[in-house]
Amino acid sequence: MVLGLRSRKHPGGTTVTTTTTTTRHPPKHGAVAKPTLMQRLRGPRRARAHPATTTRARPVRTRRAPRATHTTAAPRRKTSIGDKVSGAMMKLRGSLTRRPGVKAAGTRRMHGTDGRGTRRYY
Repeated sequence: MVLGLRSRKHPGGTTVTTTTTTTRHPPKHGAVAKPTLMQRLRGPRRARAHPATTTRARPVRTRRAPRATHTTAAPRRKTSIGDKVSGAMMKLRGSLTRRPGVKAAGTRRMHGTDGRGTRRYY
């Protein structure tokens, strides 16, 4: 009787044990190492715009204006009592069913920022 599981690599059912230490082997001569995830995300290396031996008398300083953040307020409308009640019920339903989207929609309905009544057709 043979002990162990049978597999394609070990048809006799031998038990294979491996050590937990891993060693990093350098790539073979002429072979290119596989790029890491960060290298693949950054893309190909860029060529330098100027030779590396160029020296400047003083560094060039550029001034940049701070970025302006454009925050647009959500369109508001006058909420009725029915909107407040239905929004509260939606919040309760979203909390009980663990659906944060429904809960957020109820909050928007209660505050009048759900976007209802923003389209006007003349």
